[in-house]
Amino acid sequence: MSALEPRDAEVAAAPIVPPSELQGGILRAPYRALSLGIVSVVLLIAFEATAVGTAMPVAARELDGVSLYAFAFSAYFTTSLFGMVLAGQWADRRGPLGPLATGIAGFAAGLLLSGTAGAMWMFILGRAVQGLGGGLVIVALYVVVSRAYPEHLRPSILAAFAASWVVPSVVGPLVAGTVTEHLGWRWVFVGIPVLVVAPLVLALPQIRRRAAGPVSDAAPGPFDRRRIRLALGISLGAGLLQYAGQDLRWLSLLPAAVGAAVLVPAVLGLMPRGTYRASHGLPSVVLLRGIAAGSFIAAESFVPLMLVTQRGLSPTMAGLSLAVGGATWAFGSFVQSRPAMEPHRTRLMVVGMILVAAAIATAPTVLIDAVPVWIVAVAWAFGCLGMGTVIGSTSVLLLRLSPPKDAGANSAALQISDGLSNALLLAAGGAAFAALGGGAVGAGHGAGGVAGSHPGAFVAVFLPMAAVALVGAWVGTRLKAKTA
Repeated sequence: MSALEPRDAEVAAAPIVPPSELQGGILRAPYRALSLGIVSVVLLIAFEATAVGTAMPVAARELDGVSLYAFAFSAYFTTSLFGMVLAGQWADRRGPLGPLATGIAGFAAGLLLSGTAGAMWMFILGRAVQGLGGGLVIVALYVVVSRAYPEHLRPSILAAFAASWVVPSVVGPLVAGTVTEHLGWRWVFVGIPVLVVAPLVLALPQIRRRAAGPVSDAAPGPFDRRRIRLALGISLGAGLLQYAGQDLRWLSLLPAAVGAAVLVPAVLGLMPRGTYRASHGLPSVVLLRGIAAGSFIAAESFVPLMLVTQRGLSPTMAGLSLAVGGATWAFGSFVQSRPAMEPHRTRLMVVGMILVAAAIATAPTVLIDAVPVWIVAVAWAFGCLGMGTVIGSTSVLLLRLSPPKDAGANSAALQISDGLSNALLLAAGGAAFAALGGGAVGAGHGAGGVAGSHPGAFVAVFLPMAAVALVGAWVGTRLKAKTA
């Protein structure tokens, strides 16, 4: 039996879309209000994600919590993983309206809690609440796209999601820096919840009309307690591994071992069967999402540090070297959304992963003084172009290969693969970086603010991540489901 047959079996039960709704794009009636609303939600989340890194160092110093700095990031990540699984369960059984509204409320509450915190642990608690809300929101939005838009419009709305990150990626740090300097870091956190009201007014009525309720008329079943336990396990395991990755002491092996023992079975239980064998179809789609996101983000995290410490750029100039990538990422997502690209989607994804691997491998060439620093900007522009085609296409393929009753669970698996790979590959890259002396980078600045040379530490991050991206190109050849 073909893996596509379950999807075909749901067609008869799917709601009939009037012919008038099949014409036009995502900004034409009757999709305009829904599209503007949910894209605005993504835009605000993107702005917060890019701005918070600018305000975080100031917040940690003011709250006397620099030693707990990493937990402000890991708290968000670990709770978001649980939120993703919970949202998948909730949306599949009762529709995406509940988890979306609850997630936005939780995201806003977490921002307010962090923005008004008087101690670092309270700040970290706010980040954890924010992460839970963010996990609920991202999966619920995928289910909304699955239910509310016909298949030919899904690539366009997903491309709009990607485009929503362009402006925040360029202006977010600048705006956050200005607000932090003139008004204080707290306003970066407490200002965003007020802006969420307008998107909710636009989107929620449309979601209630188009995507609310369970897939079938039958009474929704209870939550799958096993999956909830696995979600708790994946959050706990990821948290322990991140804690162990803070330093390289022998004592860190204990929480690392416990974290791995909890994490591995939880991940295997939440991913589609055959994911880590790169089985054809949906399992490879989920695996490729993790490989692409993890390898690229892990490498990108070290680019500004390399440019500042090895080539003497200012932090602002180092950040601007990556800014053009936001535009090419959006362009790549736009390209994959074109109907003419549909017959070539899998080939486009393979090419995209090759571009990602080439960009990551090119970046450390600036460790050679004769290589101009603008090479990084050019390489990263091509890498982001590849990421735009791959990330957008994995979302499209996942929804195509998922029966409506499983859209929430599979969307959660896709997001878990994305987030977990980010954390694990970043931790692995960070460990290699520290083991080769990277931990001393920035510790002893000389004239001009440039630390002693540690080129091998950077090479140990970039080249393995380029190899991981090449593995992703191979996985991209296995995205089509096997036929009987």
